[in-house]
Amino acid sequence: MSSQAQSNKYQVKLKHRVTVAERTMAFQFEKPSGFTFRSGQYLELTLLNPSETDAEGNGRAFSIASAPHEDFLMVATRMRDTAFKRVLAQLPLGAEVQIEGPNGSLTLHNNPARTAVFIVGGIGVTPVRSILERAAHEHLPHQLLMLYLNRRPQDAAFLEELTGLQKQNSNFRFVPIMTATEAADNWSGEKGHLTAELLNKYRSQTNSPVYYLVGPPGMVNGVHELLNKVGVDDDDIRLEDFGGY
Repeated sequence: MSSQAQSNKYQVKLKHRVTVAERTMAFQFEKPSGFTFRSGQYLELTLLNPSETDAEGNGRAFSIASAPHEDFLMVATRMRDTAFKRVLAQLPLGAEVQIEGPNGSLTLHNNPARTAVFIVGGIGVTPVRSILERAAHEHLPHQLLMLYLNRRPQDAAFLEELTGLQKQNSNFRFVPIMTATEAADNWSGEKGHLTAELLNKYRSQTNSPVYYLVGPPGMVNGVHELLNKVGVDDDDIRLEDFGGY
């Protein structure tokens, strides 16, 4: 069973891991007794006595991809060639890591009259998966729109799961967008970079939206500028960039 080290630090065992996109893995850990969090928050994960390390250290911050009602804690990450990622990828099932948290405030707004518009790039999907799973499970009344940007379908973590979630929750609309058009010849959905025209196509169906921008820094900054250009006030924009992943 999980053991609590001190306050909000716990040692938990790896239960399962699975590839969720090309070069992207999800890791499911035990959920400690007493560990509570809000969808959209993150935790700090530290490897215990790793076989190798480097200047970046043995710990990383990860958004919690699982929802509060699920009986495990899940994180997902692009698998770069670093000491931390190599050790994480090779951890045997049952191995322990330390987690600390939760932290962060990228959580769903309270007013259900306002549409939540998630504009997500790549691995930025992790906190949004938690929010969307919670919304479906709790039958939240919020209208939810997700524009999910990836180069190719094989790069899009949780693509099939999110497509299925749209069928479970009539308040949720899912719009995956593949930006590398030459690599998505067999893709019948939206293609190309996010433009004002494409954004307006979908935001025209929203009500007083709150925008959540989550993904690599360049993508987040670019979409932020685009939203400002089409007249969205910064008070209606929430940001979280995933640098170094």
